[in-house]
Amino acid sequence: MTGFDFDVVGVGNALVDILSYVDEEFLAKMEVQKAIMQLVGPERAIHLTSALPESHRTCGGSTANTIASLAQIGVQAGYVGKVADDELGQLFCADLASLGVTYLAPLLPSEKEIGTGRCLVLITPDAERSMNTYLGAAEFLAWEDFDMEMIASARWLYLEGYRFDGVAGQEAFHQAIRWCHQAGGKVALTLSDPICVARHRRAFVGLMKKNRIDLLFCNKAELLSLYQTESIESALDKASQVIEIVACTLGEEGAIIGRGDERVEICAVPVTSVLDVTGAGDLFAAGFLFGMIRGKDLQTSARMGSVAAAEVIGHIGARPVADLTKLFQGQNLL
Repeated sequence: MTGFDFDVVGVGNALVDILSYVDEEFLAKMEVQKAIMQLVGPERAIHLTSALPESHRTCGGSTANTIASLAQIGVQAGYVGKVADDELGQLFCADLASLGVTYLAPLLPSEKEIGTGRCLVLITPDAERSMNTYLGAAEFLAWEDFDMEMIASARWLYLEGYRFDGVAGQEAFHQAIRWCHQAGGKVALTLSDPICVARHRRAFVGLMKKNRIDLLFCNKAELLSLYQTESIESALDKASQVIEIVACTLGEEGAIIGRGDERVEICAVPVTSVLDVTGAGDLFAAGFLFGMIRGKDLQTSARMGSVAAAEVIGHIGARPVADLTKLFQGQNLL
């Protein structure tokens, strides 16, 4: 292959986000564990939704947020995910299409009575988000839903760790990675959530040993959970033995990037106020991948990720409202 039709193709849980501001009392009353993502069934999702004071609906899913943000700054992007043939599913498809993202996975027939997945994002006054996710149709994404030509045409394949909760997600990842590498592409994986890592630690480690992962995105809690250590240095050392580049975010302390024995540390971009940290990791990944696509070094790519993350935590919602390209230019990163 002499070229790629897509800069990035993402694979993830296709969800519609329902965001609501709540207080700590609401979390306690509804028995919601703070600051993590919990999987819930349809009854629990309906119960929580009916109890919300008010809410805002937007298309989401971790990888979809990353892909949509990349598309907004001119990256040729594709997406693989599963939604139902219902109102929320049509909303999701129309949203990606409006951004120029190629989305080819077939819809789950409405007669299955499963419905498009949704994520209830509960935002407390400290801007922390607690997520309760009903996977719905997203749970049933299988290798048969992948467009092999699109995977083979991707410069980067971006895989969402939350997909490990799906019935056939793990096997599909193994096949997609092999298909991408055979065509000359590279593979990025995000660990998604520390509880997700705890649920599937052995599977994550096995995936990384069996397949070449070129770039791993994670935060400190996820990386420490993966290697069951309290030392970020030790976790980075272990990850760098099997992964070419490890990009680990550290919240307000910035991020640290590992490549072999090399370590690159960057500071977080200062923000006036933090309103909602939903999507911070997704946008860091978008900025970092944009840097990789544009041939930037690790420090510049990480700073792009930090700029993108800072933009999204300044407002409600997990996608940028400002022009990221202009923000990058303002920081002399382009």
